[in-house]
Amino acid sequence: MKIKLIVIGKTDEKYLSTGIKKYTDRIVHYLPFEYQIIPDVKKTRNLSENQQKEKEGKLLLSVIKPGDEVILLDEGGALSNSVEFARFLEKKMIKGTRNLVFVIGGPYGFSEDTYRAASSKISLSKMTFSHQMVRLIFSEQLYRALTIIKGEPYHHE
Repeated sequence: MKIKLIVIGKTDEKYLSTGIKKYTDRIVHYLPFEYQIIPDVKKTRNLSENQQKEKEGKLLLSVIKPGDEVILLDEGGALSNSVEFARFLEKKMIKGTRNLVFVIGGPYGFSEDTYRAASSKISLSKMTFSHQMVRLIFSEQLYRALTIIKGEPYHHE
């Protein structure tokens, strides 16, 4: 199974970029992984939130391929702990899922078309994080899940 993480816009903070790189470099030791950055929508000053979400949605949907299973990281998504997330990934692997694509939207979330393209939504917490911080948190959780699946000692219970 290949996992792809698609995000909107570059990460502004160096400490976040460093952390994301740390975990994405580790993830590739377990399975094929791609971290794809979609450029920010330009000239958003005169756009409404919905217009910005629509433009971002078109960019996101343009890089999703037929056959990709799309999962949105969304505050309204299902909550799970790290072990449950690992089991979710393991089931996808056993099922033979070829391309699992996780998407982190922009600051206003996702367009309706993007929601329709997704098979499910997951949430990392009941708390709200910046869309840039979610990249680091999710990368670490993905790495953690892979170590749980392999029975490695990274995760402690």
